Amino acid sequence: MRWQLRQRAVERGITSSAEVRRRLAAAGLRVSAGKMSALWSTTPISVRLDDLEVICAVLACAPSDLLACQTPAPAAPSAHTVPAPHPGTAPTPSPPAPTPAAVSAGAAAERRGPRCRPMPPL
Repeated sequence: MRWQLRQRAVERGITSSAEVRRRLAAAGLRVSAGKMSALWSTTPISVRLDDLEVICAVLACAPSDLLACQTPAPAAPSAHTVPAPHPGTAPTPSPPAPTPAAVSAGAAAERRGPRCRPMPPL
């Protein structure tokens, strides 16, 4: 996800985090200077829904205007990918199937969240 608070604020003529902070305070949401700086310049790890509601009201936008989904980069071919055979050649046999223990260990290593944090088991 990409946080777009600064872009939405600029679209509404607000060019500084201090102005957003003043408007949020006027709407009843007191934000520290440090937290406002982080909201303005980086993507937060979490945002309280109550805070998001006030931010959206101040900027006259929807949550989907502040959060944009980034499409992940195409994955590099894995070591288990078998290239397509060239015309006129015999196909290469597939590698042997991994054992269940290797599958679960590999799945745990591959299941990573947006910030490369491990995901909970399925």
